[in-house]
Amino acid sequence: MGQTFVLVHSPSVGPSTWHPVAAHLAAAGHRVRVPSLLHIADGTAPFWPRVVEAVRDDLRQIAPGSPVTLVAHSNAGLFVPAIRAGLDLPVAHSVFVDAALPAPSGQTPVASPEFLEFLRPLAVRGRLPRWTDWWDEADVAPMFADPVVRQKVIEEQPTLPLSYYEQHIPVPAGWDDHPCSYLLFGPPYDDVCAEAGGRGWRVAHLPGAHLHQTVDPAGTARHLVALATA
Repeated sequence: MGQTFVLVHSPSVGPSTWHPVAAHLAAAGHRVRVPSLLHIADGTAPFWPRVVEAVRDDLRQIAPGSPVTLVAHSNAGLFVPAIRAGLDLPVAHSVFVDAALPAPSGQTPVASPEFLEFLRPLAVRGRLPRWTDWWDEADVAPMFADPVVRQKVIEEQPTLPLSYYEQHIPVPAGWDDHPCSYLLFGPPYDDVCAEAGGRGWRVAHLPGAHLHQTVDPAGTARHLVALATA
């Protein structure tokens, strides 16, 4: 049956953002896991060890030595090096989907100083509103094609502590010594996709908004398979 696709959602949203893609991958005969990172919002900084633990715990049922493909969306991309280092299973491929890129080594900040300046006024007693509440309706509506999916995604979102975005994630040297690729949906991640291409990664483009995997799960699943098996 080959490797297992591990679909890692952004901690800013929830696992339902990957469930439609998971269904298409499973229907095509692939093994697939969608770990939930929702519980990390209840802890304190640093948050990255709990992200690694959540993925590792979700994969305990997979046979030792079975290869996995890590697929990370949005700022989940920043955790890929730490996740890979924390797994007992071999990572055959990492696919970044409209995702932030970790540094080659050292540490990666979850948010830039400029973005933290945007976030700090939104926090109430150290906790932020849900991610979709940061933006105007004109920005949020185009990300969803189905009102039922929209309601599920919005209701599932955690209210993360501001300290989540203030953390720095360790990046083990050599984390990208395996095949990595990038699937772009659209701006503002086009520059990030160009950086991935500059690192020598394979890149692909499936035009859409940031949550396009919920709009076109079949197309997203096909691209993931194509990238991971190239």
